[in-house]
Amino acid sequence: MTLWTTTINMGKIILFEEKNFQGRSYECMSDCADISSYLSKCQSCRVESGCFMIYERTNFMGNQHFLRRGEYSDCTSLIGLSSGIKSCRMIPVHRGQFKIKIFERENLSGQMNELVDDCENIMERFGMTECLSCQVMEGHWLLFELPNLRGKILYVKPGENRSFREMGMSTTRFMSMRRITDSC
Repeated sequence: MTLWTTTINMGKIILFEEKNFQGRSYECMSDCADISSYLSKCQSCRVESGCFMIYERTNFMGNQHFLRRGEYSDCTSLIGLSSGIKSCRMIPVHRGQFKIKIFERENLSGQMNELVDDCENIMERFGMTECLSCQVMEGHWLLFELPNLRGKILYVKPGENRSFREMGMSTTRFMSMRRITDSC
C-alpha cells in the first residue's frame, strides 16, 4: 500500500503598519523573515487565506502566534508586544499522515515517544515531564508550553529540532501538541 502525501503552499496575509488596518500595507504570500524591509512597523494584519505564524523577532525567532483566516486589528495585544510583528511564516497545507517523535531532552535524547495525533498532556499520556526536542517526520505541528494546548506556541515542520532554546524561544519545554490540519 502506498501512502500519498502532499503539501500545498497557499496563503495570503496583508500586513499593516498601524492598528485597525491603517497606514501602509504589504501583501505577503510566502515567508517574510524581516517585515521591516517593507514596512516601518507592523501592528495589524488580515489573513485572507491559509494559516500563518507571526513572530516577535526577525528570522522567525522569539515568541510566536498562530493565525488562521480572519482579521487581527491589534497584533500588539494579541502577542503582547509593543513593537508588533517582525516576521511571518506561511504554513503549507498538509494532506496525508502526521508523525512526530518527541524527546524529553535536547539533541533528540532521553525518553522518546511517537505521536500521530494530537496530545493534550504528555505527562498523563506518556509519563514525560517535558519535551525539549523533537523530530517531525510528517505534517506540521504546534507545540504548546502547557497541557491542554495552552501557553506559548512553537511551530515545527518536517525535520529535526534539537534545541528549542536555539530557536529563540523564551520557553524551552512543551507539554502538549496539535497537528495543523487543512481545516485552518
